[in-house]
Amino acid sequence: MQPWNNAGCVTHTHSIGFKLNPALTLALHNWPFAVWLRSAPLVYPSLEALHIIAIAITFGSLWIVEMRLLGVTLLDLDKMDANVLAKATLPWTFLGFTCAAIFGSLMFLARASDLIGNSAFLVKMLLLMTAGTNAAILHSRGPLDSASIATRAQAVLSIALWIAIIFCGRWIAYV
Repeated sequence: MQPWNNAGCVTHTHSIGFKLNPALTLALHNWPFAVWLRSAPLVYPSLEALHIIAIAITFGSLWIVEMRLLGVTLLDLDKMDANVLAKATLPWTFLGFTCAAIFGSLMFLARASDLIGNSAFLVKMLLLMTAGTNAAILHSRGPLDSASIATRAQAVLSIALWIAIIFCGRWIAYV
């Protein structure tokens, strides 16, 4: 369901059987800021576009580091120190992720009653937590070591998780 067609609809029971507190759902749905986010013609589509751009920045900066950890020789990535590369791309990763989280949170606020029971949205949130945990474990082990099987496995897992996050994000509108 497209958000601009849903400005007046509140859903309390969802396909997965999850029930929200009707008073909370109604209050959130009727909050003027949420109504504006959902009903102003250019706002929600703009949030979606900005969210996608932020995800591209996040995924792109992660992709470069993951490819280096996997030993990809394209663009001489294998000649760069993985830790220097990770340090150089980290600000872009944080910027992209922070922006994606802000824009995504605003999109959630506009359609919370629909999204809280959307299976693709819930899987996306679970995958995001898993990706964060994977990154925390990877970086908690000390300097990145591209010769380590564990590091390479986590790089592959990171790529797979982010691709799945992107797919789930697109499926939200269709489930």
